[in-house]
Amino acid sequence: MAIGFVVYIDESGDEGFLFDKGSSAWFVLSAAITHKASDLQTVKLVDKVRSLLGRKDKEPLHFRKLKHEHRLPFLQQIALANLKIISVLVHKPSIQNVELFQQKNRLYFYAARLLLERVSWYCRDHMPKENQDGSAQIIFSNRGGIKYEELREYMSVLKKQTAPFEVEIDWGVIKPHQIKAYSDNRMGLQIADAAASSLFFSVQLNRYGFVEDRYARLLKPAIYINKGRYNGYGLKFFPREYEARLEQEEHLKWLGDFGF
Repeated sequence: MAIGFVVYIDESGDEGFLFDKGSSAWFVLSAAITHKASDLQTVKLVDKVRSLLGRKDKEPLHFRKLKHEHRLPFLQQIALANLKIISVLVHKPSIQNVELFQQKNRLYFYAARLLLERVSWYCRDHMPKENQDGSAQIIFSNRGGIKYEELREYMSVLKKQTAPFEVEIDWGVIKPHQIKAYSDNRMGLQIADAAASSLFFSVQLNRYGFVEDRYARLLKPAIYINKGRYNGYGLKFFPREYEARLEQEEHLKWLGDFGF
């Protein structure tokens, strides 16, 4: 039986903890979920944005490299598309067991676990019609320093240890052997990059003490909502210690529009 979904995953920010030497306070991992049957039609929104911006055919759209005025129509097209966005937002200064997450790729892998839990919930609840098994093809943006066979092995371990590790992944949707990594030139990965970067800019204070929450607001129609809630579904904050303080953060007051 054919798979039901395609999931593109990319990140923004870094995994470092040397905040006095330039490490970002935030690390964001985002997924863009499409239905397999309409995947190509959906991701072609990148072609439309290229045309709007007067860019060359097949020229990759890297969100960070775009001007602010060019980022807005890109996010608007994502918001109008037949897809869903899910993001895990990690506030690294609030992590207590820093030594654990300083281990190579540990933060990335744990964020991937949290992300794929929520991806699996969405796909489970939106199973396609017959002749598709509802599982997802997972496509990560290939980044240096990560061996994706190790990520597949990590997911396989989680599958075997679901109960003791309190893993909430629906393994009927997430199948470790369907996890791949490709160049970020793929259109779906450019969408995931735009989602991750826009949410990063919405939480990470710039040098002048501001965030650009307009990006998150534009993306809102595409963000996964379940039972009226974005919190814990389309937007998952980690660690819990920081999640409990969100309302106190002046620069994150915009989250009130998302029910936080």
